Amino acid sequence: MDQQSSVFKEIRTHGTQSFPCAAYRTHSIGKGTLVKHHWHDEAELLHFSNGEFRLEINMESFSIRSECFYFINPGELHSIITESPDSHWEDAVVFSPGILSFDSYDEAQIHLVKPIQNGKLLFPRCITPQHPAFVPLRNAFGDIMHAFGQMTEDSASDSSLVTYDLTSQLYIKSSLLYILATLSAHRLFASTEKNFNKRVESIKTALTYIKDNYRDKIYISDLAGQVNLNEQYFCRLFKKAIGCSPIEYINEYRIKQAKRLLEKTDLPVTEVCLECGYNNLGNFLREFRKHTGTTPLQYRKRLDDAMS
Repeated sequence: MDQQSSVFKEIRTHGTQSFPCAAYRTHSIGKGTLVKHHWHDEAELLHFSNGEFRLEINMESFSIRSECFYFINPGELHSIITESPDSHWEDAVVFSPGILSFDSYDEAQIHLVKPIQNGKLLFPRCITPQHPAFVPLRNAFGDIMHAFGQMTEDSASDSSLVTYDLTSQLYIKSSLLYILATLSAHRLFASTEKNFNKRVESIKTALTYIKDNYRDKIYISDLAGQVNLNEQYFCRLFKKAIGCSPIEYINEYRIKQAKRLLEKTDLPVTEVCLECGYNNLGNFLREFRKHTGTTPLQYRKRLDDAMS
């Protein structure tokens, strides 16, 4: 990936505890992984406005060549890859269905909001410009992005915390409800007893195990044992779902954490090495150069120079 910038800074949680909703805008140039495999308990609405993408959801691949909207249901494993050397624009709104709940238990709460929260109703997968719901959906999405554009960062305390004024919250919430009404009017919600895929859940379990244990030695047998699969089958399943081997993913995740420590702390390189699960400094330096093209000290110096 040659270039990537984010207008809306991604924060650790999607929105705030009182208003769990966030918007992200990403511009990139070139081929590569735009968003790595991940999942969350919130729903997500993606708008692809320009560029060629491959969207993977629960091990199913979708080719995107023109403007469209895609919905990600809570808990679905997904990633985004750009597939052309051109410019790409992708916007996302991530929200907890709970912010749309009503204190009064009305028909909308019973037949729409609550089933969405419980996973009994699924959002449609894709809306294209040919569908009559597309224009109202795009208008409401634009209103949400505009409202998020009014958000301010609380620089007096923690710059990672984003606050929203009451008016922006009301615009965002009303637009989300309008999107739900539009989907309902066109009968686009799908009923399901339980959106469960054993293979996807196995991959999510393995990714969680890596996240929780990357500081320690991780064997393939550890990961396979977490999901009750033999090692050979697990490795094939993992590579099919993620696009790389478990060992490659572990090293990539560890280097990601190493970069974070180099950026956020003053820990010596040897301590960063140990903190990220490498017991051999030579192996750590080799993997770091492989993923970043530089050494840890040079990486930290570049950051310092950029900030000075």
